[in-house]
Amino acid sequence: MSKFDPYTHLGISLNPDGTVTRATKTPNIDANPEPSPGTATVSKDITIDPNKETWVRIFRPTRLPSNDNMVARLPIVVYFHNGCFVFLSPSDPASHRKCAQMASDVPSIVVSASYRPAPEHRLPTQYHDATDAVLWVKNQLNNPSGEKWLKDYGDPSRCYLYGSDSGANIAFNLAIKVAELDLKPLRICGLVLDQPMFGGEKRTASELRFATDQILPLPVLDLLWDLALPKETDRDHRYCNPMVKGPHLEDVKKVGKCLVIGFNGDIMVDRQQEFVTMLVKCGVQVEARFDQIGFHNIDMVDAGRSSALINIAKDFILG
Repeated sequence: MSKFDPYTHLGISLNPDGTVTRATKTPNIDANPEPSPGTATVSKDITIDPNKETWVRIFRPTRLPSNDNMVARLPIVVYFHNGCFVFLSPSDPASHRKCAQMASDVPSIVVSASYRPAPEHRLPTQYHDATDAVLWVKNQLNNPSGEKWLKDYGDPSRCYLYGSDSGANIAFNLAIKVAELDLKPLRICGLVLDQPMFGGEKRTASELRFATDQILPLPVLDLLWDLALPKETDRDHRYCNPMVKGPHLEDVKKVGKCLVIGFNGDIMVDRQQEFVTMLVKCGVQVEARFDQIGFHNIDMVDAGRSSALINIAKDFILG
């Protein structure tokens, strides 16, 4: 029996300079800036930093709700995609569909932000890129000639950070980072953390139970953390395991209200539940929704689950 190779499982190979070659090329979906019959949303891509090659894809509903003939202001959702820090972008088909559905169903203005991938760029690079995205939104709102979809339709007083998988890890760390910044007129009202990616050195029961998971087995999860974390650190670094004791727990208290979504078939479910416990101990207002049935990233392949998750997020954002 051949030895399991996590690199082969992920379709990547390690290069001598520490970068990886990604054999699997995910097909991308282009933005659709002009409304076409039957589309509920429009989207467009804007470069944030050409040197870093970071960009955002903005979504807005084609049918804008109105009050007294005035277009109603919509919540602004800054979204960070899944991909375990190593893969994907806002143009990934599943991320694009999710953000388009969120823009039409909530309804909201969704800013789906890219971040540079690991291992070419290790943590905390992704947190810095996420901060740039939020500051870009703030600057558009303050600039007389700023991005019109944000200025004309967005409600700066209702901004939410939403992340899936590695994106949820980013959104959590971002919330701590921006708590100290002047974001006016932008006000971060809460976080939606969908199946957040956390880990640690000591194995949990769910990690052992799903060690041979078909999609995300334990050796693959370990490798992904090895590729993402700063060199010479382990999985008890606070970027991976915020539940460890440390001065960062004081900062966790700055996080606003938080929705955590998870599935009992996720290899990381025990970590996610430990994370919820930590938030509660730190005095954060938390709503936790864990489904008995489902696996990691089920919403990216199951349209019914995707709609259910967006409805849960909608109730949280509009509640």
